[in-house]
Amino acid sequence: MPDIRALIVDDEPLARKSLRNRLAPHADVRVVGECGNAREALEALETLVPDLVFLDVQMPEVGGFELIERFGPQRMPAVVFVTAFDDFALRAFDVRAVDYLLKPISPKRFDEALDRVRAVVRRSEAAAVSQRLADLLSTEREERPTERAVGSSKARIVLHRPDGVVVLHAEDIDWIRAADYCAAVHAGGKRYVVRESLASLAARFEGAGLFRVHRSAMVNVSRVQSLATAADGEPLLVLRDGTKIPISRRRRQQLVERLRGDAP
Repeated sequence: MPDIRALIVDDEPLARKSLRNRLAPHADVRVVGECGNAREALEALETLVPDLVFLDVQMPEVGGFELIERFGPQRMPAVVFVTAFDDFALRAFDVRAVDYLLKPISPKRFDEALDRVRAVVRRSEAAAVSQRLADLLSTEREERPTERAVGSSKARIVLHRPDGVVVLHAEDIDWIRAADYCAAVHAGGKRYVVRESLASLAARFEGAGLFRVHRSAMVNVSRVQSLATAADGEPLLVLRDGTKIPISRRRRQQLVERLRGDAP
């Protein structure tokens, strides 16, 4: 199993240091970031895409529960709450926390929490493998031209950012790259990570101006500048900003038809 990427969120530096020290003996857990407030945590969740968050319940201005509400419960990785008070235990499990640790944390309880996390991550990885298989089958189906009607109201992505909410419509997106069971959405020179598979995004955006050119990428057809060939002979396309993206040989001809206006 790959390393579990952990993010520590606590407004107390000593508490963050204590958690990092407790995690040090566990070779399968790697701390990828520390945050002292909710603003930093929201940004880290977007950019670092951790598998696990150790989250303090009570922080100044924005607490742990409100942070989850702002980011979106369905988008959160595994969460282990850490707090000095047990008043929040029931609410923690209401938001599907993996575990709830009371300060001071005993070594036994900490190890039990990590075991629970490992079980959750294993289940998530199994789900990710299933999703990748579904993506592969979806790609094969997409190789055969089909009519796809996509409601304009669904052809958008809503992102919760530290500075507010970002709504990306189909016309805003330059291209999307698969990133395991997540996707990196490139729009206007910025990169946004979303916890959604490329197959799911393709179902929403194909027919709304975006086209899947490879099992790991889809592009906004209006952003395509040219088609080219890489040094190894493989086909690729070039976007207006110079980005080069591989394209499958079978999808290349379909893209040419799209660019000519011969296909829907």
